[in-house]
Amino acid sequence: MIGTLAAIIGFTTLVLAIIMDLLGVFDLYYLALLVVGFNLLQWLVAPYIINALYHVREADPTVHARLYYILKRLSLRAGLPTPKLMIADVPFPNAFAYGSPLTGNMVAVTQGLLDTLEDEEIEAVLGHELGHLKHRDVQVMTFLSMLPSLFYLIARASFYVGGDRREERGGGVALAGFIALLAYWILNLLILHFSRLREYYADEFSVSVAPSRREGARRLAEALAKIVYSTAELKRVRGFTSPPGFKALLIADPDSAVVDAKALRGGDWELVERVSSRELTLVDKLLELFSTHPNIVKRIRRLKAIAEGS
Repeated sequence: MIGTLAAIIGFTTLVLAIIMDLLGVFDLYYLALLVVGFNLLQWLVAPYIINALYHVREADPTVHARLYYILKRLSLRAGLPTPKLMIADVPFPNAFAYGSPLTGNMVAVTQGLLDTLEDEEIEAVLGHELGHLKHRDVQVMTFLSMLPSLFYLIARASFYVGGDRREERGGGVALAGFIALLAYWILNLLILHFSRLREYYADEFSVSVAPSRREGARRLAEALAKIVYSTAELKRVRGFTSPPGFKALLIADPDSAVVDAKALRGGDWELVERVSSRELTLVDKLLELFSTHPNIVKRIRRLKAIAEGS
């Protein structure tokens, strides 16, 4: 993760230096301030938007006493202050960690997750979400999201440079716009790669705060398999469509759910075996490049290997 982050920042610095040279550093500083200000504002107000989109409310300590106990115990093991426990009133099974200085850290589980998973599997999912808080993934991803936005605005601005400026810089303005647009796409791919890495680290964190690594890996593997197949069932039977935006928050990408939901009829570990044995196609590998989450087969194979001690 450190290597990927260094590559993103290094690439950004290099391309900015080239563009500044081509454009003569016209209004780049103002653009940078605009991007930083917009993203900071988005970070501050995003929890309120998420709560509205996902119908999130604070969990009732009486109704969800068992859930409160699990989260508090895991937070103690993780060395973190206990975040606010939230319930998202949506049918698909998932969970997400989020927050800002205005709201504090929060962990939300959907009603669909509570209806689908057993307590030990919910504990594994909560451990994963605490991993995101421990690694400050919300803050890091907010910072990284500023960088493609900056280059996108530079590319747009290059098309509106005045005639005198365009003549003064020759073909530099058009070249700067092309480089900025190219940098925008490359940075998006790098940030998606970083996002997939953070999911692996959050999985590892969940395993590390379990009673044992093997047990933690088994629980999380079963939870992920059931989440994927339950989401697929919702799509097949009820025409479920994934929620708008914020996919990077979720523990599993609902748009990548496996279609064959009938596998839920097997036992929990049998389901894990079925998912992990699926062959990855070239299409799977290409789609993963544009996903915020690793391919679910690869994630479950890794957890299965830990659970089996290999």
